[in-house]
Amino acid sequence: MYSIGIDVGSVAAKAAVFDGQKIIAKEIMPTGWSPRESGTLILAQALRAAQIEKDQVKKIVGTGYGRVALSFIDKKVTEITCHGRGAHFVAPDIRTVIDIGGQDSKVIKLDAKGNVVDFIMNDKCAAGTGRFLQVMAHALEMDVSDLSNAGKDAVPQNVNSMCTVFAESEVISLRANGASKESIAAGLLEAVCKKTYSLVSKVGVVDKVFFSGGVSRNPLLVELLGEKLGVRVFSSDESQFLGAIGAAVLGYDE
Repeated sequence: MYSIGIDVGSVAAKAAVFDGQKIIAKEIMPTGWSPRESGTLILAQALRAAQIEKDQVKKIVGTGYGRVALSFIDKKVTEITCHGRGAHFVAPDIRTVIDIGGQDSKVIKLDAKGNVVDFIMNDKCAAGTGRFLQVMAHALEMDVSDLSNAGKDAVPQNVNSMCTVFAESEVISLRANGASKESIAAGLLEAVCKKTYSLVSKVGVVDKVFFSGGVSRNPLLVELLGEKLGVRVFSSDESQFLGAIGAAVLGYDE
């Protein structure tokens, strides 16, 4: 028998299929305008990828902001709990998780069993999130995936505002004054690092840190966070799927 975790976030919908020992399939797609539709489609993709039928699945657990729109799931669980359990499954020695998604950031502290013992979440604005970086990359006329390479060896410009609207204006002004795209990219990532550090400092760091969410795919930001926190920060191929993996593991455990 199998369990499936569905994580419908603001930017991407993810699914993970668990057979009780390992994740046998992972799928991802843009959320688009309809969380309900993307959740239904990602489920179908996951079933095909795992080469199983829906009646072989004993539980489907939904998480992410779009979980409320999923009528086919058996249980809804918060993304805090799912990211914690997902991190524990992928790396059992992890005690701190930083998750930066499309529109929010969170820091989660875990115990030895992967249970959440403390957390803090920034969901009041898009400051320092994937959406923030996406808008800034657009202002620099580059793809968000290019920010890391662009800023790698550049001297960072000072970016003062973390408000998406004001920061975009600041980026445009810096460009108009002759600052290079590379230096601005470096400055933006350093600003996100400082914002994240401020959030982490309110919860504290235990040992090494697992960095999850779409923004964790930025190697330079991973490096900057490690230097700022003074601990090892790492991500993996599972980083963007952590919520879905945690949901699937929770479903199977029940």
